Amino acid sequence: MKKIFFLAMFTVCVALISFLQSDLNVQAISQDVLPNATISATSSAGSAFVFDADTGRVFYEKNADTKRAMASTTKIATAITVIENVKDLDAIVKVDKRAVGIEGTSIYLREGEELSVRDLLYGLMLRSGNDAACALAYYTAGSIEDFCNLMNKTAEKAGAKNTNFANPHGLDNENHYTTARDLARITAYALNNEDFAQIVSTKNIKIPSKEEGHRFLASKNRLLNSLEGCIGVKTGYTSKAGRCLVSAAERDGLRVVCVVLNCGPMFEESAEMINDVFSKYKSYEILEPYQYIRDIPLENGDVDTVQVYSKKGLKLTLTEKEHQEIHLIYDLPETLTAPVKSGEVIGNVEVYYGKHLLFSEKIYTIEGVDSKLLKDKVKDIIDRWGVEI
Repeated sequence: MKKIFFLAMFTVCVALISFLQSDLNVQAISQDVLPNATISATSSAGSAFVFDADTGRVFYEKNADTKRAMASTTKIATAITVIENVKDLDAIVKVDKRAVGIEGTSIYLREGEELSVRDLLYGLMLRSGNDAACALAYYTAGSIEDFCNLMNKTAEKAGAKNTNFANPHGLDNENHYTTARDLARITAYALNNEDFAQIVSTKNIKIPSKEEGHRFLASKNRLLNSLEGCIGVKTGYTSKAGRCLVSAAERDGLRVVCVVLNCGPMFEESAEMINDVFSKYKSYEILEPYQYIRDIPLENGDVDTVQVYSKKGLKLTLTEKEHQEIHLIYDLPETLTAPVKSGEVIGNVEVYYGKHLLFSEKIYTIEGVDSKLLKDKVKDIIDRWGVEI
């Protein structure tokens, strides 16, 4: 019963910890060990980048580190910066007069009009409102300059290395640029936020309007209606940047982010590349975070066995052929001797791709076990020899 109780409690703890910390405890794949990922589809874009948002495996790249204008795909960074720096997304924003009449795409805000931060985020991401971008920037940071500083910090946190934001909307500016790789990283980072993911996957919604009662917003991202599993993200266009699209789709646990900058057939090519990835690759959970491994026989303990587990998980995106090359090797003792402490390292597990080591993780005991007391040892001896006391 004690063993069953420990296993049940461990299962509950694993579920909770995995939910809270799975992102922290899933090990990214080693790009150096696995073969270079390839897809058949290509892009005519000036720059393009397609990768697995969870493991970082790259499926396609073209001029991925070339600095370019990115038009309204800028608003991906704008949105996640607002979400991370505003405590209450339902707080009411009184539209600053400096956010009214901004050049380019607009949701036609009026000075003094009141909308929630969330409503403005929908206006930002579905209809690409430049006025919504400025209203959010002024509300969040007080000025465009200070907000851009926050955007750049967000981009750095997301792993961007060749990006600089000079405005929150994406209108052309020589100091406003990114790369396809950086923009994909920022997008993958943003998609981990539930509020962001909800907004960019929304096809249409109504938000308030001071004069007409409501605004009906429909997303400009056509892939939300035509690409299986599409979860966003953002379109963009300026004369300098050309047609730009950041798209994402998720199927069976595999989340793919695709970036095309200066691409005429941006919807068609993005869909073709994403579909090509899903036709060849699948997501495999090789080790779950906090995974129970087995019971190890225990000598001189209050119980006969001790349960062991690994903490970090390993998720890989692989072709079926690559998956067949994955194997695990456990290095564990045949028996343990009490006492053992909870969380004691007693072995390790290694994951190999063919002959190449991909991943190594320690194996720990789940619970501590005391050794038998002296009187129990004496009783064992007496019982063994059949002596009555």
